[in-house]
Amino acid sequence: MYKSASYDEPLLNKLAQLSDDKCDFVNNIPQTLKRNKKIKIPHLDETQIVRHFHRLSQMNYGIDSGMYPLGSCTMKYNPKICEEISSWSKFSGTHPFQDCSTIQGNLEIMFELERALCEITGMDFFSLQPAAGAHGEFLGMLITRAYHEKRKDFERNEVILSDTSHGTNPASVTMAGYKLIEIPSTDEGTVDLEMLKKALSTKTACFMHTNPNTLGIFEDEILKISDLVHKAGGLLYYDGANMNAIMGKARPGDMGFDIVHLNLHKTFSTPHGGGGPGSGPVGVKMKLEKFLPIPRICKDEKRYYLDYNAKDSIGKIKGFYGNFSVLLKAYTYITLMGKEGLKETSEIAVLNSNYMKEKILKSKLYELPFKKLRKHEFVLSCENLKQKKNIRAMDIAKRLMDYGLHPPTIYFPLIVKEALMIEPTESESKKDLDNYVDTLINIAKEDPEIIKNAPNNTPVKRVDDVGATKNPILTWDMI
Repeated sequence: MYKSASYDEPLLNKLAQLSDDKCDFVNNIPQTLKRNKKIKIPHLDETQIVRHFHRLSQMNYGIDSGMYPLGSCTMKYNPKICEEISSWSKFSGTHPFQDCSTIQGNLEIMFELERALCEITGMDFFSLQPAAGAHGEFLGMLITRAYHEKRKDFERNEVILSDTSHGTNPASVTMAGYKLIEIPSTDEGTVDLEMLKKALSTKTACFMHTNPNTLGIFEDEILKISDLVHKAGGLLYYDGANMNAIMGKARPGDMGFDIVHLNLHKTFSTPHGGGGPGSGPVGVKMKLEKFLPIPRICKDEKRYYLDYNAKDSIGKIKGFYGNFSVLLKAYTYITLMGKEGLKETSEIAVLNSNYMKEKILKSKLYELPFKKLRKHEFVLSCENLKQKKNIRAMDIAKRLMDYGLHPPTIYFPLIVKEALMIEPTESESKKDLDNYVDTLINIAKEDPEIIKNAPNNTPVKRVDDVGATKNPILTWDMI
């Protein structure tokens, strides 16, 4: 047993000598900040501790564990070579306060990544600062506001969204001080041009959308949409959460979009990290370039540098210039894949999605509202199961966990009743796709009581949502 007292004392002493013993931190701490009672830490040996945390890791589920088909979240496999490169000391050892002359390699990578993202999206300039997709959305709205204010067009205080918009879009619009105008979709699940015309006015600042939309349907009238918005004096904003469906096939900039945000932690295979670290770079067309946040990564004949000289910039939106390790992983992924590789990525993602969709529909147990042809994701409805067997989308999701599978996104978008939103990405093999489809079909045929009591073999059972809301148990323990 390896107890703490058994560690080699000479080794500990040597390590202590290597530390900076000139700073007496402990005695310099004010008494008011010092702990006045013993900390409640149990005395455990190394074996127990290692096994405890290893067991916790086994209870968790990640993309290395299996398929992660969260619609619109693009939970794709993260290549280990990207992780390895980001861990190299020459990258991981750099500090954001270093002088630009000492980080020329880092700046070059970020500069080239910006140009690559411009090429992929059809934008003219990019900022890598935003730390998440929603952060990028908010920046897009700030740029929109700055653009109209520069033109002294102060009456434009409305942003239009479709009812298939992503969940963070309304929050970003509201945080930026705009009034939200929502328009319904057509019976085919696409933007209703007549409703868009009615919503557009001299107050319209922007129309936020994504293509393909949240149903996985490509907006084939996107050029008409662009023309309508621009004629009304508004900007067109592209939510890049679904970019994994069109890389190498189509570019938002060619569709008429003025602003784009990308989710590097989705499309370009960097980790999500439980909400962070993420990266949501924002690209713009030429007319919006001067409003991008400072600093900008620039290059002259001799060096790369950070430029703060931009009088019309909306300012800084992050303490430092983006999450560099995430940017590095995306740069590595894009470089390794190349133009044809990124194109093939989208082709396989769309193929996998439509393969799963068709196989599920043949069972006639689930329904598919709106257009049949989908891109990288599709949204099923469990409404038929609810009516016949009183089984809801939540029940299906919980039962999938008993089979060791991660549930898809549920109850989104809101226009689909009892929605199961599935995105297999390009990472999964045919065997994995078949297993997931077969499991969905088998669950729909099971005894309803078994399904409604699921999950049955997971560390945490189904939470009583109603009970938890009515009778919250709040605890606070000062160690």
